[in-house]
Amino acid sequence: MKKPVLVIMAAGMGSRYGGLKQIDPVDEQGHIIMDFSIFDAKRAGFEKVVFIIKKENEADFKEAVGKRMEEVMDVAYVFQDLHNIPEGFEVPEGRVKPWGTAHAVLSCIDEVDGPFAVINADDYYGRDAFQKIYDFLSTHEDDDKFRYTMVGYQLENTLTENGHVARGVCTTNEAGELVKVEERTRIEKKGDGAAYTEDEGATWTDLPKGSIVSMNMWGFTASILQEIKNGFASFLEEGLKTNPLKCEYFLPTVVSNLLEEDRATVSVLTSADKWYGVTYKEDKPVVVAAIKQMKENGLYPEKLWGEE
Repeated sequence: MKKPVLVIMAAGMGSRYGGLKQIDPVDEQGHIIMDFSIFDAKRAGFEKVVFIIKKENEADFKEAVGKRMEEVMDVAYVFQDLHNIPEGFEVPEGRVKPWGTAHAVLSCIDEVDGPFAVINADDYYGRDAFQKIYDFLSTHEDDDKFRYTMVGYQLENTLTENGHVARGVCTTNEAGELVKVEERTRIEKKGDGAAYTEDEGATWTDLPKGSIVSMNMWGFTASILQEIKNGFASFLEEGLKTNPLKCEYFLPTVVSNLLEEDRATVSVLTSADKWYGVTYKEDKPVVVAAIKQMKENGLYPEKLWGEE
């Protein structure tokens, strides 16, 4: 079996609040959230990382992140390009938004030819998640079905005090396999629990405590790349009619379609770790404090890479 590779989606950098936000340090040593993910991934056994970035961010990204990582991992870069679409289609006039997470992952098709984990650049996933996903990818291969996996988090461990979040709420079967993921684009803390709205807050639906949500940490075999490619044209046919400037081709949608067709299984590995991320500027101090605490507890060395 080939060794699993880590793929990091960093092409959306800076879109949520000004600047290349992943390049905003979260500790006194100047590390960013991605440093901790790569540290945890390396500790779990990953040796290669593929960064999905925008071509125009290449120099900044290499300067801030890539060069350091090249010293500890085998590094490759691929570009998510708005114009990378199937023949017969064209980018609608005025469209600047990339085509979503499935399209981002498709950018790796010439770089990845074995099992891989995929994560967001700006989310902290925790050591446990990387170990679990690496172990799964190292021991499972496709047979009569595609054998995929994801790490799920308890909803209450993924919320912010500072606004709403978007999460994929997961339904699993008795075997701990994914049945479906429902994208809830606006979830907020409500007292001890959480609720989502789909009508701008006019009505709210409670989500039970302990609900498992996806933070976009997936484990795939190389087969997913061909599946994404195969489905892209029909996504565009539909999307360009209904929402040409904003439609997005999401990874969970591709996975859900394969589940519906009974062509894949997704084992849900659950992590008890708390997720951290900077969705809002106000989240940053929370992340900084959490990292500091984890270092004090011995989960991470003060200097991750033994920097001078």
